[in-house]
Amino acid sequence: YLYLKSIHIIFVVTWFAGLFYMVRLFIYTTEAQHKSEPDRSVLLEQLLLMQRRLWNIISWPSAITTMIVGTWLAIESSFWTQAWFHLKLMFVVGLFLYHLLCHQLHLQMKNGTFRYNSTQLRIWNEVATLFLFAIVFIVVLKSALSWVWGVGGLILIGILLMLGIKIYKKFRND
Repeated sequence: YLYLKSIHIIFVVTWFAGLFYMVRLFIYTTEAQHKSEPDRSVLLEQLLLMQRRLWNIISWPSAITTMIVGTWLAIESSFWTQAWFHLKLMFVVGLFLYHLLCHQLHLQMKNGTFRYNSTQLRIWNEVATLFLFAIVFIVVLKSALSWVWGVGGLILIGILLMLGIKIYKKFRND
């Protein structure tokens, strides 16, 4: 059980690292669209290569391994019967949907479609942060976490992240 738990934690970390870095690459790729040639072509080629490698070598394998080992852990334990696990599972499903939407963004950029600006992508990047906070707090605190404090904490973290993005944008534009 402890070996499975260790492997699960390792692949959760690599999955999140892949998601965080992938959206950063989306931001850089989007910003490269506004460069003049030859910088634009060189940057786009390199950034799209980095996206492809990160996505196929780290992000997808980590997500799949996390899901397989997590399912195995859930079967080996009595977590299926506990309310905190159902809440965690809801956030994990949300995280996987986020992953799929990132995959869709990757394919769009690969095909030359850029639907979002860098500020929108910076906000999108913070969605993974909210999932991380929610999942970790649910797992660590289990039933000690009250719904009111949990939801309030997520809202507060979301507000702080949005303020951080606004402050960053202000200083970046100055």
